[in-house]
Amino acid sequence: MAGSHLAVLRGINVGKAKRVAMADLRALVADLGYLEVRTLLNSGNVIFTVPRTARGDPAGRIERAILSRLGVSTRVTVLTAAELAAIVRGNPLLKVANNPSRLLVSILSNPGDRARLEPLVRQAWAPDAMALGTRVCYLWCASGILESRLAEAVNRVLGDATTARNWATILKLHDLAGDGQ
Repeated sequence: MAGSHLAVLRGINVGKAKRVAMADLRALVADLGYLEVRTLLNSGNVIFTVPRTARGDPAGRIERAILSRLGVSTRVTVLTAAELAAIVRGNPLLKVANNPSRLLVSILSNPGDRARLEPLVRQAWAPDAMALGTRVCYLWCASGILESRLAEAVNRVLGDATTARNWATILKLHDLAGDGQ
């Protein structure tokens, strides 16, 4: 469990009720004993290193600390740097996607939720496209995310069991986290 990790917070800094200053988030994660804590802009993403002596699930620890210290209830999904690198390397939609803001990566809280998306993969969504990774769903929203029937269908199937980031954000997080090798 030691090494570089990425925590993805769902719904943070979306709307007025769940605003969290990134400085507060960095301090909170560092106070939990994690090292090399960095955030990306005001995105609700935090990169940190788990020391070898750390115990417990980072996602649960961070969720509980955000609620108790900042009064904000949010779900936290944690990926290792190696998982993030695999997501970047494994994106099969790069040949069709020509705008990183319209290429989404939906990170599954539970990798088992992937099976719930398999029926959607078999449907025709053109000009949009969809592909599944081990723990992610890649979505190309050709006309934009808000216009995408596919993005709407994925949200309907998964609800709160996922959080999405656009490709530009994923690449920035990957750069911050390193390759995890």
